[in-house]
Amino acid sequence: MSLFNIITVLVVITAVFAYLNTRVLKLPETIGMMIIALVFSFLLIVSGIFFPQITAFATNFIGNIDFSTVLLDIMLSFLLFAGALHTDGSLLKANRRSISVFAIVGVILSTVLVGTLLFFFFQIFQSPVNFWYCLLFGAFVAPTDPIAVLGILTKAGAPKDVEIKIVGESLFNDGIGVVLFLSLLEIITIGTDKVSMGDISLLLVQEIGGGILLGWLLGAIGYRMMKRIDHYQSEILITLAIVMGGYALAQYLHLSGPLAMVVAGLFTGSRSKSDAMSDTTELYVYKFWELVDVLLNAILFVLIGLEILVLDFDMSYLIAGLVAIPITLIARYISLLLPASIFKKYINTNVNTIKIMTWGGLRGGLSIAMALSLSAPLPKNQFVFMIYVIVLFSIIVQGLTVGKVIKKLV
Repeated sequence: MSLFNIITVLVVITAVFAYLNTRVLKLPETIGMMIIALVFSFLLIVSGIFFPQITAFATNFIGNIDFSTVLLDIMLSFLLFAGALHTDGSLLKANRRSISVFAIVGVILSTVLVGTLLFFFFQIFQSPVNFWYCLLFGAFVAPTDPIAVLGILTKAGAPKDVEIKIVGESLFNDGIGVVLFLSLLEIITIGTDKVSMGDISLLLVQEIGGGILLGWLLGAIGYRMMKRIDHYQSEILITLAIVMGGYALAQYLHLSGPLAMVVAGLFTGSRSKSDAMSDTTELYVYKFWELVDVLLNAILFVLIGLEILVLDFDMSYLIAGLVAIPITLIARYISLLLPASIFKKYINTNVNTIKIMTWGGLRGGLSIAMALSLSAPLPKNQFVFMIYVIVLFSIIVQGLTVGKVIKKLV
């Protein structure tokens, strides 16, 4: 099937699912679309008993879609830029200390905690898994997914200061998480005995610092170009060039593309919005990126729901995935509480906010995409299934109940 036909089928399916969610379920888009896709997938599996050619066609269709490449190399840049563009820069600046600490220290600490706890679980109850592989799994689930968070929190009624902490942390810890994942993957590939702490530190500084600097430069260039014209069609094209050209450049320079997109989006949504855009341009730019965000978000969560068609089911994988759910939640709570306690002079965050951030920190397509990018000798099938279980729980259970948790704790 050609690329155009694959995109066509996905858009048609997504449109139908969006209609059903809006007309019948009336749930937040990310949750509703994924639930409908899951039900659709199970119906396809059941129909395979009587019409095996239908299930075979659907499985082949999903199998032909490289989920990891589609999200990490294509969709992620657009979604992060759109999310950052619509984030309140003044609130983000007011909470920059807590966001920075949670995004950096929190992700690293959560990775280590999840990896260590899972390592002991595998040692005691299942076949042992290499400690470095367990750390890699920790990197999958340590960052919360801004794509999932942004779509749900806006309807959950969270206070603005709590919402901006979760959204801001998610935007940045997404980039940090990808960098940490790639760093761990490189260590495992090269060999732990051949990589020093100096090499790791240099790689992290290059990826994170370089990504932030590139994002600032992209935003500044776009600002100067938009300030010299007043033509909304051209200015929309400039923002597209920032995303597509900037992400490609970040990959070429081995810098963090996700962080570059977040910073460029924040720059465009604050400085460019206030000083370089007319009211007409601002309206069209924001509506354009809102449409991009809605469309790609919907397709992403439909893909997550349909991905169950190609998962390798194994009872031990399911048990490990169910055990990983509380491990992930406990690790996130500790990774937020500990830095908040150590840096309490600089971070104005109470225990109830930490609890909301723990339950409201959702996992999504990014975690699945990172797991799908693995290859032998890493336990790809096992990790993908475990991640899938965590993501389903996160989006459906946590996503549907986060509003109640917020009302109870605020």
